[in-house]
Amino acid sequence: MPGLLINIDVEDLERAEAFYCAALDLRVGRRFGGGVLELLGTDAPIYLLENKAGTRAAADSVRDYARHWTPVHADFVVDDLDAACRRALAAGASAEGPVRSHAWGRIAQFADPFGNGFCLVAFSERGYDAIAEDA
Repeated sequence: MPGLLINIDVEDLERAEAFYCAALDLRVGRRFGGGVLELLGTDAPIYLLENKAGTRAAADSVRDYARHWTPVHADFVVDDLDAACRRALAAGASAEGPVRSHAWGRIAQFADPFGNGFCLVAFSERGYDAIAEDA
């Protein structure tokens, strides 16, 4: 089975470290040179990659740290959604709508200070089993 690493581009590594450690109770693992930081405390390590706005992001685009949308984002599973939301907001996250309830649990959408979206999720007792169908 392949492993998983999560990489998040940020414009200011020090500010991103402060945000992610405060908002999600993550801790610093290792530092790699001046522009990469490993965060631990989730199932997969998260790497913050310092890349300035305007630098090449892909073949046909440059980095822009205004709020942006991507179909790939991180969901952080928490036990107490209300407390996690308060913590994220206090650290500088921007809420993107109200907390929503579903058969599988509750979800809150946020953006970090660098425009990256993420969600906080608290599963119900059955979690995704509440909506799962046999394959």
